[in-house]
Amino acid sequence: MDFIDESRIFVKAGKGGDGCCSFRREKYIPKGGPDGGDGGKGGDVIIQASPHHHTLLDQRYHPHYKAQKGRHGTGKNCTGRSGEDLVIPVPVGTQIKDVETGELIADLVEAGQQVVVARGGRGGRGNARFATPTRQAPRYCEPGEDGEERSFRLVLKLLADVGLVGFPNAGKSTLISKISSARPKIADYPFTTLVPNLGVVRHKGEDFVVADIPGIIEGAHTGTGLGLRFLRHIERTRVILYLVDLSPDTGREPARELEILMHELREYSPELLQRKQIVVFNKCDLTGAEERAKEAVAFVRSAGYPFFSASALSGFGLEAILDHITKELHEVRNQVRTEEV
Repeated sequence: MDFIDESRIFVKAGKGGDGCCSFRREKYIPKGGPDGGDGGKGGDVIIQASPHHHTLLDQRYHPHYKAQKGRHGTGKNCTGRSGEDLVIPVPVGTQIKDVETGELIADLVEAGQQVVVARGGRGGRGNARFATPTRQAPRYCEPGEDGEERSFRLVLKLLADVGLVGFPNAGKSTLISKISSARPKIADYPFTTLVPNLGVVRHKGEDFVVADIPGIIEGAHTGTGLGLRFLRHIERTRVILYLVDLSPDTGREPARELEILMHELREYSPELLQRKQIVVFNKCDLTGAEERAKEAVAFVRSAGYPFFSASALSGFGLEAILDHITKELHEVRNQVRTEEV
């Protein structure tokens, strides 16, 4: 299934049903009076966050949505049936923005959360509604009102506890495949991962979600290499894990690689650097890796970030990393609970 994290949709709520112009006609009741019923209300268009949807693929290929019309009123004071609401399921983490104004309509961050984005038209009143002591036989009724029409831009920002950030081919996909049940595409060339991958990690009775963000390169905050699309998936993560490649094949010093990654996050959103930060030096089992890491280790120590050496391929060092992540997430969650109280 394709991963689509942005789409544009057009929605139209249902038109209200027309009111009815009718008079009671029964034997022995020559002047029964008006009995035209009201039209039914048009259906609303509702967007709802669903835990069973993980992409905006449906909205990309089916961008037009129209709710049901209300039924017309009938005689004998019968009100028309209201149109059914149309519910559009989207992934948790979807933002809804008005195309014309750019206004953020809603940010659906919890499963089941929903918002009415277009309201159905009111049903027209039947002629019975217009009867008065001085106007006992009104011969007119109201048409139903049109439903609202609007265009929206849907933007998906993944919800994850931990975001893996690194250059292409740093080993993020290998790492997430080792610590979770996720099975991303892995190959020995840059940009193997073109869409974010999510994996659920279970460690010592604790569960948390890790997002493998596609490779960040220099200039990503300006859009280079689809950087803006990739960076927005880091915005909701609670812990950022920098994966630094110690392989000499990168052509970059590990310290420089780390500086670039932090710079790109800072330029995209300074608030990101206020999150919990962890640095992992990957491929530490390669010849010369320890020597290459010295300058980067000094840089990380001066910044005060915790760091670990690991080999995602062999599994070396992963247990200590997971222990630390679990501890950091405990602190973040406890802080959130305290603020809520």
